[in-house]
Amino acid sequence: MKASGFDVLVTFDQNLPYQQNATLPVAVVVLVAPNNRVETVKRFAPGLLNVLESLKAGQLVKLTLD
Repeated sequence: MKASGFDVLVTFDQNLPYQQNATLPVAVVVLVAPNNRVETVKRFAPGLLNVLESLKAGQLVKLTLD
């Protein structure tokens, strides 16, 4: 099931998983980084593209920078 036409929510909000009481109809990817600057976001691109290929609705994944 898609929520408003979206399959995945990508966020820097590390508290989001603790704020949700129900299973989400979308997958969630939490980007763990010291800031959310464009330069930092770009560094997540390769890992994010890999993760997006196999995500399923309701799944939660945390990505960190190497």
